[in-house]
Amino acid sequence: MKLYTKTGDRGQTSVKGGRVMKNDPRVEAYGTLDELNSFVGVAAAQAAALEPVQALAAELVEIQQELFDCGSDLAFASPAEDHYKVTADMTARLEGWIDAHTEAAPEIRRFILPGGSPLSASLHVCRTVCRRAERQIVTAAEAHQMSEEVLKYVNRLSDYFFAAARSANAALGEADTEYVRSAEVFRLAPRKEQ
Repeated sequence: MKLYTKTGDRGQTSVKGGRVMKNDPRVEAYGTLDELNSFVGVAAAQAAALEPVQALAAELVEIQQELFDCGSDLAFASPAEDHYKVTADMTARLEGWIDAHTEAAPEIRRFILPGGSPLSASLHVCRTVCRRAERQIVTAAEAHQMSEEVLKYVNRLSDYFFAAARSANAALGEADTEYVRSAEVFRLAPRKEQ
C-alpha cells in the first residue's frame, strides 16, 4: 500500500460524505486535535518511564484513543448524530480524573508558569494546544453543525491537562513555578477529610 494518493494535490481532502478544502474549519479543528494527540503521545512516553506517574501514562493513552474519536466526529460533511463516538460518559470520566489530580497537588493561590518537571511542561503544551483546538471547534460550529459532546470533552480536556501537570510535579517532587507578579487569584477550598 502506498502512503501517498495524490488526491490532495489541489488542496482538497476527504471527509465522511464528501470532499472539502484543506483549510475548511472542520479540517483545521481535527488537524489540531491530531497535533494535540502527538503531544499527548510525548507526555505518555515520559510518564511511562517514571515510576511515580506511570498510572498517568494509562490515562494519556486512553485520551489518545478519545482524541481520535473526537476527530472522527468532526469529519462529517453532513451531521450524523447517530454515528458520533464521543459521549457524555467520556467527559464525566475526565472530570473524575481532574478531581483526583487536583486533590494530589498542593493548593493553588496564584497563576503558575508552565514547567517544573519535563513531564509537567509537556502537559502544559498539551493544555495550550487543546485550547487552540477548542477555539477552532467553536469556529467550525459557527458554519457547520457539530457534535456538542466533542466541544464539552475538549473543553474539559484542557482542564485535565492543567490538573495533571500540577499533580505530576507533586508526584515527582517538583514545585510549580508561580507567576511572581500574580495576585492571589484562587480561593482556597476546604480539603476533604482523608
